[in-house]
Amino acid sequence: MEQLNDFLVNAISATEWPMFILLIGGGLFLVGSSKFLPYRYFGHAIAITAGKYDDKKAKGDVSSLQALSAAVAATVGLGNISGVAIAIHDGGPGVVFWIWMTALIGMCIKFYSCSLSIMYRGEDSDGKMQGGPMFYITQGLGKKAKPLAIFFSIAGLFGFLGVFTANQFTETFMSVVVPEESLMALGGTETDPLFNWKLTIGIVLAIISSFVIFGGLKNIAKVATAIVPFMVMVYLIAVVIVMVLNASQVLPALKLILSEAWNFKTVVTGGFWGLVIIGVRRAMFSNEAGLGSAPMYHGQSKNDEPIREGLVAMLGPFIDTILVCTFTAVVIILSGAYLEDTSGIVMTLQAFRYTLGNFGDDLLMIIVSAFALSTLFTYSYYGVKSLSFLTNAKIGKLYNVYFVIMIVFAAIASLEVVKNLIDLSYALMVIPNMIAVLLLAPKVNQAAKAYFIKMKEQRA
Repeated sequence: MEQLNDFLVNAISATEWPMFILLIGGGLFLVGSSKFLPYRYFGHAIAITAGKYDDKKAKGDVSSLQALSAAVAATVGLGNISGVAIAIHDGGPGVVFWIWMTALIGMCIKFYSCSLSIMYRGEDSDGKMQGGPMFYITQGLGKKAKPLAIFFSIAGLFGFLGVFTANQFTETFMSVVVPEESLMALGGTETDPLFNWKLTIGIVLAIISSFVIFGGLKNIAKVATAIVPFMVMVYLIAVVIVMVLNASQVLPALKLILSEAWNFKTVVTGGFWGLVIIGVRRAMFSNEAGLGSAPMYHGQSKNDEPIREGLVAMLGPFIDTILVCTFTAVVIILSGAYLEDTSGIVMTLQAFRYTLGNFGDDLLMIIVSAFALSTLFTYSYYGVKSLSFLTNAKIGKLYNVYFVIMIVFAAIASLEVVKNLIDLSYALMVIPNMIAVLLLAPKVNQAAKAYFIKMKEQRA
């Protein structure tokens, strides 16, 4: 396991700068190219999501709201609860500021990438309509660009595993639900006394996930739409209660984020730029902007208007990063949990314990369970689409078997290995996806111009 981790660390070092340049540099280019369009039409995006512009005759499998819920289910989850804690552990409170900046840029990236997912839809070997980076790469850029699509799909076979979610759910379950004496009683191995517990939790989680993911997209979308909006609301209410009870500490926590964001003498490996890169990585893990995953869901929407779908997708980074990540970060900082030598979900659990007592443990366990399951359901679909593109739709469905097995592996693996595997896979996926999005951006600009002219004519 140590050799695997060393390999992952070295590979991440080699890919972090190309990822950073494409994600941030490319994202800033898109912001300028769009003339801030996604931000200017924020209200219109909400109206579309609410169903005001739904077209029952449009092609697709799910509504824009279902697509957004499914995409947000994959992002608003443990990435926001434990991913933020990992970021603060690795880079200090200042890293949150760079998570915000990346999310704001990410809103524009999602507008472009998800508009493209409708603009360039294709079909799988079964004749079913599909969308996503593989299709806008091959159809938008032509057959000569197919190696980019293949590269993206191969990286997706690893990046879309639910390993981080399964790992952090296991940690939460053992910290909250299982008494310490029970943990020790079951036993394990010499190197990991809790191995048997982790293995048991992994197997149970894999079985529960199987019931939904083998049912396909519509099953996943229905479950995500039922779970995600409610659990996001419950989580936001919980953190708002914490902030109200500790109102005097909220502003100092925000000031600490802003002051530490510009700490050029930071102890983070890589100095100030190391701090920024940690923020970019964790923001990408939180909202997946630039990654190319959300276009796979949004490409299935019952929507024939690319710009509308792009505007709906733009809301994702705002919900899961600007809102949820910020609230999580403030709770962690004002509780003082970030000062302890813990990381991931354990740090967030500590924050809730300090602020809400034992009730905080139980509440977070319920929320984490819902988020973990919804994330696992949605990620499996991304992996199926990646394998289907590389082979065919029939073989693609076998990804779910591999996915379920890896849930068990993730439950017993270390957080470092799991985190590094995801960071590397994500960096490799960003590279081909952002190249395609940047090259195809003029097509989206043309479509946006035509769309808003048509909107003005309809209102006149």
